[in-house]
Amino acid sequence: MVTSARELVQEVPDPEMPWVTLGDLGIVRSVVSNESGSVRVVLTPTYLGCPAIEAMQTDVAKVLTQAGYRVESVDLRLDPPWTSASITEDGRRKLAEVGIAPPAHVSAGLGDPKGSNPKSSATPLSLGVRCPHCGSIETALLSRFGASPCQELRRCSACAEPFPAVRS
Repeated sequence: MVTSARELVQEVPDPEMPWVTLGDLGIVRSVVSNESGSVRVVLTPTYLGCPAIEAMQTDVAKVLTQAGYRVESVDLRLDPPWTSASITEDGRRKLAEVGIAPPAHVSAGLGDPKGSNPKSSATPLSLGVRCPHCGSIETALLSRFGASPCQELRRCSACAEPFPAVRS
């Protein structure tokens, strides 16, 4: 069975967090291939200053080339910007399994997780960040700077454990 260019790109590990893929994080914007095996890829990094951008581009080109595709380009698109809503449910699960809290997931409405009140004042920043150790949403920000530039450091008020969290 031939693996599509899109499937290959989606499965490229993130250079900073290799237990999740570019697909898991929602970084893959588009993969366009034609009959001749030529491929154009567009990625949206988690933020403008991401130091892993070049590594992502290189890894994507390498995977595609090894599979026999001819890579035309691996470009970046910053508009619209990446948001934490792009992280897949599988990606959120993988982050939590290694002790990194994924950001709150808002799927409908303007910040209301159920979408029932579009005028709700809740936003991804005011919905608690769930502790990956005990599950409490009573957590506090310790530092906007974590182990990598796309993470922050938090502490759980319930179990007192510090943990990294993906910035929203």
